[in-house]
Amino acid sequence: MDLLPAIAAIVLAYLIGSVSFAVLTSRLMGLADPRSYGSGNPGATNVLRSGNKAAAILTLLGDAAKGAVAVLLAKAFAAHYGFTDLSFALVGLAAFVGHLLTVFHGFRGGKGVATAAGVLLALSLWLGLGTLATWVTMAVFFRYSSLAALVAAVFAPAFYALLAGVDGVLAALVAMSALLVWRHQANIVNLLAGRESRIGQKKSA
Repeated sequence: MDLLPAIAAIVLAYLIGSVSFAVLTSRLMGLADPRSYGSGNPGATNVLRSGNKAAAILTLLGDAAKGAVAVLLAKAFAAHYGFTDLSFALVGLAAFVGHLLTVFHGFRGGKGVATAAGVLLALSLWLGLGTLATWVTMAVFFRYSSLAALVAAVFAPAFYALLAGVDGVLAALVAMSALLVWRHQANIVNLLAGRESRIGQKKSA
């Protein structure tokens, strides 16, 4: 694997991940900046609190797509540059970090759930589907997006270990899961205190 192309791919993935579809979609649809209401998080769940389901769906799809696109681009050039599975995982991690700490908005990004899902689906369809099924199951039964994300974040590396064993890719997935949990610190406090908003529930600024 050539080092310079790998570094370039990671930087490009970070920039792709830095595109905030919550902010972009809200501006294009004439909605308030998602950072100005609800949880203040520029993500699909908070955009849904605006009452505009179409905007929330577009945000969800856009944030997931950028994670998948970053990994799929790396896979498309794998033969030419010698990219490996670890390269794909690092590219996915970079796109995820870009969403969390977007360079385009003062390093104030979202929590990364949709972007992580896109990364996992692009890395391995079965891994992505298994993790997504975990999220959906928790969300349907408990109606807490944050709780569903936290449980899915814990299970994702475990699913990968069962499918492929312990390797560098697993380490990258553990790092992504740890960052996702870190970004949900406030949600964890609210869940324990019974103050967390449920999916679709409006929350005052």
